[in-house]
Amino acid sequence: MNGDDYCELCDLRLSECHHGRPAPTPPPPAPAAVRAPRQTAATRRVPGTKAAPAAPAAQRRWTSSADLELVVIAILEEAGGELSNGDVLEQIEERLTDHFRPGDQDKTPTGELRWQLAARKARQSLIGQGVMVKSSPGLWTLA
Repeated sequence: MNGDDYCELCDLRLSECHHGRPAPTPPPPAPAAVRAPRQTAATRRVPGTKAAPAAPAAQRRWTSSADLELVVIAILEEAGGELSNGDVLEQIEERLTDHFRPGDQDKTPTGELRWQLAARKARQSLIGQGVMVKSSPGLWTLA
């Protein structure tokens, strides 16, 4: 790693960004289950009866990066295919302020707003899909 390497998440030099830390080592894999779980009176189903209804899915507390991908593409297309990081985030905030989820304004452990982290993750996903290119630090560019 040299001084010209840039972070894929925040477009800062790795020596300046908080993402440049090495990833923690993953925990060892859990041992495989040897047998099926025991049935109890509470889990045993009587033939001819209906299964209990599934619990409703938990509602997300903040906007996912996948939800922001189309918004990022639309903003970049309207701007001619390229905008600075700050301008993209500003336009996302203008468009979605009324649609943000309750946790979007919370801060991540690194001090960043959750919706901004989701926007940067959306950018990385779009780069991986070939919709965007990583041209120069601080610029979001469509392919």
